[in-house]
Amino acid sequence: MREVDAVIARRLDSGVPLVAEVSRYIISAGGKRLRPALLLLVSGALGFRGEQRFNLAAVVEFIHTATLLHDDVVDGSTLRRGRATANQNFGNPASVLVGDFLYSRAFQMMLDARDMRVMEILAEATNVIAEGEVLQLMNMHDASLDEEAYLRVIRSKTAKLFEASTRLAAVLARSSPEVERACADYGQALGTAFQVIDDVLDYDGDAEEMGKNLGDDLREGKTTLPLIAAMHRATGPDRDLIRRAIEEGTIDNLDAIVRIVRATGALEVARAAASSEAQRAIDCLAALPRNEHSEGLLQLPSSLLERRH
Repeated sequence: MREVDAVIARRLDSGVPLVAEVSRYIISAGGKRLRPALLLLVSGALGFRGEQRFNLAAVVEFIHTATLLHDDVVDGSTLRRGRATANQNFGNPASVLVGDFLYSRAFQMMLDARDMRVMEILAEATNVIAEGEVLQLMNMHDASLDEEAYLRVIRSKTAKLFEASTRLAAVLARSSPEVERACADYGQALGTAFQVIDDVLDYDGDAEEMGKNLGDDLREGKTTLPLIAAMHRATGPDRDLIRRAIEEGTIDNLDAIVRIVRATGALEVARAAASSEAQRAIDCLAALPRNEHSEGLLQLPSSLLERRH
């Protein structure tokens, strides 16, 4: 990861001061660096030690960071990772344009791999992520959204870059199609579990620990799995209260809604869905060699289920 951070620092260099300032602001905020870590772990599990793993790990982090910059503008978010978002600090235009810079820099860096398959994977992932963003925008304030439609959004918007990260490592290692598919499925399942837990924490987390405002999803009119499960299980007035909050994008009754979500067992339903995805990820690892890297991959799904931020 130190090698990846060195690549990130070097490739953030720009002759335009604001580009470097905004880029460094959001990347230096920390974060879990999960996507590059996944690429490195799968590379290690498959025995690939080439320098290109550091470059592509930085590429997926740049793509992820670009999506965060754009997301925060679209959502009107003010807090991420415990501090003001880039759009709050530098304004929406700068955030959007620096996000564009990070996307274009990522595509420049892809060329270093000199591998059409690598470019194909990353181009497709970027396209699917953008489609997921638009799909989520279309679903805003739609209280009739079901679990299938919800999963379609998160598998596009969040899990796709996890999937690309693990698939890229298999491609770098020149793995068989079967191993490549297992790696990709691992990433998709892990990314899905990660996002479901993220949505659970919006109703069962601690704002200070999470570094973001609780209830943000509801304020933005996002119908996430905890709300879907709660509406299925709640009685008339409680169900109507959640429906109105989603449709109006208001958190005036957030405390009451949190109580309903918890009382109906909706959080347990969502956690069970995340657990099922985590187990799917673990099952995929049967196709990989057993070593310290694959052991790390084996432990990761369980640790994601237990996270509090």
